[in-house]
Amino acid sequence: MERGKELAEESSRSPGGGAGGDSPLSTTPSRYESQKRRDWNTFGQFLKNQRPPVPLSHCNSNHVLEFLRYLDQFGKTKVHLQGCIFYGQPEPPAPCTCPLRQAWGSLDALIGRLRAAYEENGGSQETNPFASGAIRVYLRDANQMMIPVHPCHFLDSIYGSKIETCGGRRRSVLSWKNPLKLFSPLK
Repeated sequence: MERGKELAEESSRSPGGGAGGDSPLSTTPSRYESQKRRDWNTFGQFLKNQRPPVPLSHCNSNHVLEFLRYLDQFGKTKVHLQGCIFYGQPEPPAPCTCPLRQAWGSLDALIGRLRAAYEENGGSQETNPFASGAIRVYLRDANQMMIPVHPCHFLDSIYGSKIETCGGRRRSVLSWKNPLKLFSPLK
């Protein structure tokens, strides 16, 4: 039934379709808009599946955190726990039982889309659960957990330049994010 509703909404947005929809000159939604709508629908379905179901008007940062933890089961990034013998190794030589998680960049982008969708769907900026401090802390912690997994990426974001060799792979050294940072000492 939900899929049928989505198809009906999509057809009303197509050029020349449906009253009250977009103008006949508009095209299909951008990839970002399509992904934002899918993410919003997924989050809405997550709230409906809670026992008891949670109306959007009662949604808070705890529900968002629960949703993010739920998504971790579909993650593809192995995050080694500190007790793991492969902790800090981006490419371990053997499998281990450490959990798979969603990548920090994916979570950050998801929260950005859901934050925008919440406000576009009538939520106020002041009560946006995706913009709460608890979500920022969760994202920061997820970022910190990824450092041992992909240390090059995080050095790049800190220094604004690429490290010449990282994990045995040659990297570009030039970056125009902030030319002064090119001369910062690496620690």
